Amino acid sequence: MDPAVLLVLALSCLLLLTFWKQSSGRGKLPPGPTPFPIIGNILQLDVKDVSKSLTNFSKVYGPVFTLYFGTKPTVVLHGYEAVKEALIDLGEDFAGRGRFPILEKVNNGLGIIFNNTKSWKEMRRFSLMTLRNFGMGKRSIEDRVQEEARCLVEELRKTNASPCDPTFILSLAPCNVICSIIFHNRFDYKDKDFLELMTKLNEDITNLNSPWLQEKNNPQSWFNYESLEITVAELFSAGTETTSTTLRYCLLLLLKHPEVMAKVQEEIERVIGRDRSPCMQDRSRMPYTDAVIHEVQRFIDLIPTNLPHAVTRDVYFRNYLIPKGTTIIPSLTSVLHDEKEFSNPKVFDPGHFLDESGNFKKSDYFMPFSAGKRVCVGEALARMELFLFLTTILQNFNLKSVVEPKDLDITAVASGLIAVPPPYQLCFIPV
Repeated sequence: MDPAVLLVLALSCLLLLTFWKQSSGRGKLPPGPTPFPIIGNILQLDVKDVSKSLTNFSKVYGPVFTLYFGTKPTVVLHGYEAVKEALIDLGEDFAGRGRFPILEKVNNGLGIIFNNTKSWKEMRRFSLMTLRNFGMGKRSIEDRVQEEARCLVEELRKTNASPCDPTFILSLAPCNVICSIIFHNRFDYKDKDFLELMTKLNEDITNLNSPWLQEKNNPQSWFNYESLEITVAELFSAGTETTSTTLRYCLLLLLKHPEVMAKVQEEIERVIGRDRSPCMQDRSRMPYTDAVIHEVQRFIDLIPTNLPHAVTRDVYFRNYLIPKGTTIIPSLTSVLHDEKEFSNPKVFDPGHFLDESGNFKKSDYFMPFSAGKRVCVGEALARMELFLFLTTILQNFNLKSVVEPKDLDITAVASGLIAVPPPYQLCFIPV
């Protein structure tokens, strides 16, 4: 038989087998669009706006549906009820980590964030315990963040009110807080070692080689040097990038909405004044500022599709059977931009977190740090940094855009898992 004919027959059989395998399992999984053989539903997704595609699918197939990325099924959870039911009510069953093939090779399955082995719970528990021992949740950590906020202000003064891109400067402060916690020492922003660390974080977190532990590498223990090194690298990268990006986006939104910035500065002047540094006790007396920070995190939707989860066993969920190991995508966009909870979800409005009397209003839908067993380890630190950095900046500077506020583009630029603000410049005018 002609080799070409054999090749065509072989490919046809492969396509049929692939399609049969996909369709045979769909009776148990939630419904979803029919996948193409081999490539699945990839062509049916808008890669520039995956969240929008997921929303469109949910309108057809409901809050729980199945997509295929290649030949592997992925179950999408859309809307607060479905996400809460999975991540919180059935937290243990949905506590696995979905596959990241590239990062699995880089991290060797170690660390916390992308770890899907039995060790992730131990490393997470160890990290939380260690951070508490280093002062997390205590005055000592707040002192470190306050010190860093003052150093950040001094660095911003050096711009001499000239137009600048705040990206690099704003990344220095949260990174230095992590340094202060782990090394018990902050670095000058011009320190060569610190700048080298920043460069390595930006290039590749696996290049980080911090000799903060001298301990034999026991391959039988989860707490070997490589595992701890990767965990520390994750704390640096996640603790630096997410906070600095949120803060950078926050300043852009304040430039776009100068009336909001004016109200925050009025509250700072009334509650804190200019004779002392802001502290966390001030937050309870500053409902508007607290609402603004919450609204920034809600509006920017930093990690729209969340980090992928996986079910740790065969799970019956809403009358569907999800096999052990199936990847789960809990859409954070669908929670943070829920029209039932937030009257104008696509609009930046601090009123989403204020009641009729102007008091701060909590919301169960506020999940920028995810929820459940895999909620962000550094949530408490990030909340502290955002409040203290922002209030200290606005206590000392007026922010001036280099273009008219109406001409500022605040549309997020998709960058991998994280939605980042478009590049912009501003002037820090001392008050």
